[in-house]
This record gives sequence, C-alpha cells and structure tokens, in this order.
Amino acid sequence: MSRKILVCCGTGCLANGSYEIYEEFCNQISKMSENIEVSPQIKSTGCNGLCEKGPIVKIIPDDITYFHVKKDDVTEIVEKTIIKGRTVEQLLYYDEDKKQRIKSYKDTNFYKKQVKIALKNIGEIDPYNIDDYLEKDGYEALKKVIKEMNGEEIIDEIKKSGLRGRGGAGFPTGLKWESCFKINNFPKYVVCNGDEGDPGAFMDRSIMEGDPHSIVEGMAICAYALGAKEGYIYIRDEYGLALKNMQKAIDDAKNRGYLGNNVLGSNFTFDINIVRGGGAFVCGESTALMASIEGKVGEPRAKYIRSVEKGLWEKPTILNNVETWVNIPQIILKGSKWFSSIGTENSKGTKVFSLVGKVKNTGLVEVPMGITLRELIFEIGGGIIDDKKFKAVQTGGPSGGCIPEQLLDLQIDFDTLAEAGSMMGSGGMIVMDEQTCMVDVAKYYLSFLSEESCGKCIPCREGIRRMLEIVTDITEGKGKQHDIELLEEISKTVLEASLCGLGKTAPNPVLTTLKYFKDEYLEHINNKRCPARVCKKLTTYYIDRILCKGCSLCSRKCPVGAITGEKRKPFVIDNEKCIKCGTCIDVCNFGAVKLK
Repeated sequence: MSRKILVCCGTGCLANGSYEIYEEFCNQISKMSENIEVSPQIKSTGCNGLCEKGPIVKIIPDDITYFHVKKDDVTEIVEKTIIKGRTVEQLLYYDEDKKQRIKSYKDTNFYKKQVKIALKNIGEIDPYNIDDYLEKDGYEALKKVIKEMNGEEIIDEIKKSGLRGRGGAGFPTGLKWESCFKINNFPKYVVCNGDEGDPGAFMDRSIMEGDPHSIVEGMAICAYALGAKEGYIYIRDEYGLALKNMQKAIDDAKNRGYLGNNVLGSNFTFDINIVRGGGAFVCGESTALMASIEGKVGEPRAKYIRSVEKGLWEKPTILNNVETWVNIPQIILKGSKWFSSIGTENSKGTKVFSLVGKVKNTGLVEVPMGITLRELIFEIGGGIIDDKKFKAVQTGGPSGGCIPEQLLDLQIDFDTLAEAGSMMGSGGMIVMDEQTCMVDVAKYYLSFLSEESCGKCIPCREGIRRMLEIVTDITEGKGKQHDIELLEEISKTVLEASLCGLGKTAPNPVLTTLKYFKDEYLEHINNKRCPARVCKKLTTYYIDRILCKGCSLCSRKCPVGAITGEKRKPFVIDNEKCIKCGTCIDVCNFGAVKLK
C-alpha cells in the first residue's frame, strides 16, 4: 500500500490554515520525488471530527495522526516521518489522564467509542475525486439495486433496517418511501434537506463537504425504487464549500454514468439539481423548503396533506436530510440485519452530533444510538473546560430542550430524549457549565426563534414574541410571581396551535428550563439576582475593602478601566463603567471581588 498524507480541509481546519499546509506538502514532496522510490499521495479530505485540535494530518498506512499542525511543521514531518519513518512527538495527541503521547487517532478517547457509518469516508478520501469514493465501494449499492432488486425489495430492506429520519422528527424512512411508492402519480421527486440552520450544528455541512457522492448515491437508490427522474439538494446559502463539492460530485457522477440518462446502462434515468437556501431557518421545515425550491416565499403549510402525496409542485415527494441519505448505500450493501443490530430497539443505527459549547473536545462525532449523555460528554468529549461543573446540555437545536446533570445517564435515542422534554433534532449538542444562566439560555433561543418565525400563523408569531418579552423582563429584574404560570400557559398554546414544527417545538427551551431549573427563575424574580452572574442588570460587583490586598491585578485586567486605586490600598469598581464581564472576580487571588 502506497503511503498517503491526508490533510483535513474541512471548514474548521481551513479556517486555521490547513490548505496552506496541504500546498506545502505538495511543494515539498514534489521537490524530493527524485530521491524516493514511491512518492506519497497527498490528499485534502473532509472533517476528521476533532475540530478542537485541528488542523489534522494523517499518515497512512503508518497510522500516525498529527494535531495542531502548522505550515512550519511540514518540513519536520517530511524529514522525520516520510523519509525516516519516525514520529514528530510534539504533534501527537497528548492524553491528559495517561500523561502520554498517542500515535494513532483511533486510540484516543475521542474516537474509541465512535462507530462510523454516515461519517465512514470523511477524513479518509478526497471529496473532490470520484475515484477515491469508488475505492471505498462507492456506487456499488446503486449497481446492486439496478441489477438485482426492484422497488418493493429496496423499500422492504430500508423498512427492516429500522432507519428513522435523522432530520429531527425521526419518522421511519422505509414507511415514508413505501407511502410514496404506492401512490400512482408521476412525476415523483426526491429531495435532500441540506439547510442546516441550528446554532452550533455542522453535521450535514461536514458530510456534504467530505463525502458528497454518498448523498448522490443514496438519492439515486431512492429514485430508482420510486420511479423518480428528478431530485433536488437544498443547500444553506452560507455553505460555499459544501455547494462546490456537491456540484462537482453531481457533475462527475453524470460523466461516469451514475446519473443522467440510462444510468449504468439501464432504463433508469435520474438527475439532481442544487438549489441554494434563502437564509431562513424556517426553510429547514419540509413544506417551507419545497415552497422555496418552487420559487415561492419559504412558508410552511398545514400537513393534513402529506408530502408523499402532494409535495414539490403538488407531486409525490420524498424529502430526507443529508445524514439519512448517506446511510442508505451502507444499508443496501451490508444489509438491514447489520444496521438494525446497532442501536436500541426503537432507534437503530448511529447518530452524528456536533458536540460544542463548554466541552474540552469539540467536534463531530458519530455514536451508536443508546450511548449515554455522560459517555458522550465526559468520555468522548473529555469533560468540561477548566474542569468546571457540568450544568446542562441542550440537544436538538433551538427547538430542543435543556437536560440537567441528574439525567446525564440518560441514553440517547429518539424516544428517551422526547420523554425528557428535549428532542434528537438534527444532532446539535451544546454543553453548558456552572457559569451558564438557564433563564438567559431560554431568552437566547426565544430571541432566535422569534426572528426566524415566518409569521404566517399567530400562535407562533405572537406567542414566541410574548414569551421572549416575559423572559427578558425576568433577566432585567422586572419579573413577577405569575410570570412562570403565564410562560407555561403560553408555551402549551404555542405548542398545540402552531402550524409547523418551528412553533410546535419552540417552547421546549422554556419548558425544560422551567422544569429542571425553576429555582433560577425564582431567584431572578424574587431576589432580583442572577446566580450565574450573566444577566447584567441583576449583577453588581464590588471589592471587599478588608480582603483586598491592593495588588492591582483586577485593575490591570479590567477591559474597560472600571477599577481604580493605589497599590497596597483597597481598589474600587465604578459600576457606571463596569460591563459585568466577570474578569475581576476570575483573576482575584484573594476572593476580594464580590457580587451583590
């Protein structure tokens, strides 16, 4: 096996200069090619997952992984690893617990418990090169269904796998396909939802950037089963690299006969078009997305008529998200029994999460359904930054719920998360520490959803806005005793009466923070105090004159010059200038800075 140098060029690593690293490898290997028998291949890949420690470079088959690589490190890597076969120790992963360097990424805690299905190829292939995908059994599943299976057999295999939609609702994929298959109305359409608008989420983005052909192949398999001839991929407007790689994959698939007329010499014809999103969060909702593809305002409609009956242009339509589509080829190749052996009874397979927030190892992870929140956050994620206390984790995007410490051993699956008041969503997971104000968290998500509501239905438009006003008052010391009851009442109305999923799930952040962190609301309302010192209008800093040693550290670190005094004498905070950032309380070594 020839040696390969795989440079992560996912969005996160690109932002840290990984493409310059890739180019430097190309330059140096080109210069030394005369002196070595076989030049290594240099490939730019998609996201490797451990974004916290990027840029990442892997050397195959040596199974060496380097982290936090810089352009200046390339010469040493070439000289030590490529020429002499030795490792560059300071670039290897450092295990804080074992106090040792780890050669292979596979042996790190971040990767050990992961099971890769949707992310199988990402970080291993050049997404811009169709031959890399073909080397990983690419399009073999499409060949199999065209040569060996009919539509009913394909759908039966997907049904038996237990695959549920990974876009949020978790509806059984095979049942959705079966419903559309039974409707004798043509043309039919196949749609991929790549409009990932959740704050902190980048699962679908990474797949589109790192393994675009898997999406193309999954959609083509569905189209073959249904007799559809046309498909659409709706990509969020900000995802420039995803757009570029998806378009290249579609063009290459056409040139190689995997798309277009007479696919693989058969009578099957299928083509895919890309539509760029309009920048609205609500367009992630299926009916709003289809309206946007049609050139209309991206507003949802009532779902008493299902999209499998009347979707795009009033024709039967299958819409799944990116992660759902990339599971399809693997299920066809390896079988429904293999897929259903992973996960829990009602949630089969794996789930991809973007793990972000106050966790040490932020990044992209894929784990079997049924893993606990504790395992994901503390073993894979490495625990809380600065070893602070865990407070909550918010799952499911802005419409998800906040799960507290006492539920850390909750297993992650569709039904368990829903019972806890949250949801799986598309896979965003934001970890919060002890310095997080849960009332402020509810305020943040209400603010986001209020801005993103399309305004078509009154319960969502006015209900979210009114909840935001109440929560804002609470964070500013204007809260009243009956506000909690009023929030619960409005939440139930918005949940029951809203037109689409945005409104029906919008109360989740409020309801879960009220359920699990009610004491924080009461502290804000009754004592006009924010325990996490986040709500600025409820936070006042002062310096205890007895404890202050006059070291001036707080004054020197204050970003706005709000602290004055003379050395060896007590310092004073000017609360007119103070921006309540908390720097002074963090740097004081004597506990002299206090909160009123």
